Amino acid sequence: MSKTYRQLLTIPHLKIQNANALSSPYTIGFPAMTAWLGAMHALQRKLKADVFSEVTLDAVAVISHDFDLQTYKGSGDFVDSIVGTGNPLDKDGSRPAFIEEARCHLEVSLIIELSGITADDEDELLRATDRILRSDLKIAGGDILNLHDPFYKKVKEGSTDELNSLVRGVMPGYAIIERRQLMIEAMETGQDPIAAMLDYVAVHHSCDRDELGSVIWNSKRKTSGWIVPIATGFHGITELGTALNQRDPDVPHRFVESVVTLGEFKMPLQIQSIDEILWRYCFDEERSLYLCQQSNY
Repeated sequence: MSKTYRQLLTIPHLKIQNANALSSPYTIGFPAMTAWLGAMHALQRKLKADVFSEVTLDAVAVISHDFDLQTYKGSGDFVDSIVGTGNPLDKDGSRPAFIEEARCHLEVSLIIELSGITADDEDELLRATDRILRSDLKIAGGDILNLHDPFYKKVKEGSTDELNSLVRGVMPGYAIIERRQLMIEAMETGQDPIAAMLDYVAVHHSCDRDELGSVIWNSKRKTSGWIVPIATGFHGITELGTALNQRDPDVPHRFVESVVTLGEFKMPLQIQSIDEILWRYCFDEERSLYLCQQSNY
């Protein structure tokens, strides 16, 4: 049975510096969805350690306002280079081993669905959230430079007016949504997964001549929309067991590989339901998948 009201905590216009832009072993760009749900989980743990022992943060929507990938392209360069950090010298004065780290500065808004909050808790929830975000919480490995005051809103299920009022508070911006179905359809025709992904993000150029003989160039992608590759979780490649020096000795360990699929940046004003932009955790034990996905899948 669907909920009558959805409890939503909005954290608008978070400015984050030096977030991790290496979203998977072979994609660089907007931080992985695992980073955003991980930040939501970290916030929940800190809220529970505060005064909200019953609060549960269930899902999160990410709306991007600004994104600045830290790359450099010099005069005559064919490709962009990652802007690295200046690490301190070793004790003997030599340079330390350099590992390239893709970083980005960005501004986002988060809409978090939660439960376990009563009307008497609302003001204290906002104060605690603001205090945690301004103290020691990192998001996608980046530092929070600034944020606007969080606000709490109950949205009636099926109320378009209330939903529009909520998303207007995070405009202008683009919400990241899942377009996994594009990959599924391409792979059902026998296409290789990497080839299918590149086919959707590539820009295809063509030219023609008009009646006067002038050359006209056209550029388009395979499908409409702002399609991008996104990392949405992990696939277990070993059995559950133990490993030397694992972080938690009481939790089984396994090695995993990244799961990468297609997503789309979409204006929130175009959505009909809040579930269209909310991401949740999903564990598929049979296929050893640890995913962040949307309810329409």
